[in-house]
Amino acid sequence: MIAIFDMNDAEPQKTGELIPDGTFAKVTMSIRPGGIDGQNEIDQALLKAPKDPASDVRMLDCEFTMVEGPHAKRKFWQLFMVQGGKVDENGVSIGWKISKSTFRAMIDSALALDPQDMSDAAKQKRILRGLADLNGITFVAKIKIEVSEDPRYSDQNRLDRVVLPMEKEWKLVMDGKDVPASPSRSRGAAKAATSPAWTQGASQAGQPPAPQKSPQATGAPAWPQPAPKPSGPAWLNG
Repeated sequence: MIAIFDMNDAEPQKTGELIPDGTFAKVTMSIRPGGIDGQNEIDQALLKAPKDPASDVRMLDCEFTMVEGPHAKRKFWQLFMVQGGKVDENGVSIGWKISKSTFRAMIDSALALDPQDMSDAAKQKRILRGLADLNGITFVAKIKIEVSEDPRYSDQNRLDRVVLPMEKEWKLVMDGKDVPASPSRSRGAAKAATSPAWTQGASQAGQPPAPQKSPQATGAPAWPQPAPKPSGPAWLNG
């Protein structure tokens, strides 16, 4: 019997058009497991290694999905260094320090926390059982276009920065209102070398740093996560 494949119900081919540079939007971050164990039990098979087998760099491979607005369901991807590579004068991983600062900002944006709030309640919300607790976090982001200097590769959308609750754009996005894009730089002037340190780990062995152990959280994160577990951070259980 000859099989018949009806292509009429297939989605039209997607164009390579990027999300406009400087777009403000609510995004959800998902972690794509890379097969390497992290420091904590819930981070088993979570981390990703660069192509260079000699590198001690470990990264989080993250997928960002636009939650709503004109670009809803569009995606972009980014690597965050969380272990290995260069260290500062105190022996602390430089890449991990950069990524850790970004992850903290994600939590503040997701939970409407003032970054200056160091009350016990706020501090507890910033404690994770492991990096896997960041899976499913939804926050306000500013998105940029990273221009490729290599003709073999196309330009890519990246996370420019996390938008915090005290910024006017945060409230507008959370209220579902349109926010004009605010490009960070002209695309012609953008340089691949200026991309955040955590995005360079895949091509530069030995660039990133290693994370410090943080206190274990007793509860789950405050943002809803895929396949929630009963004992995770607050955002896992909504």
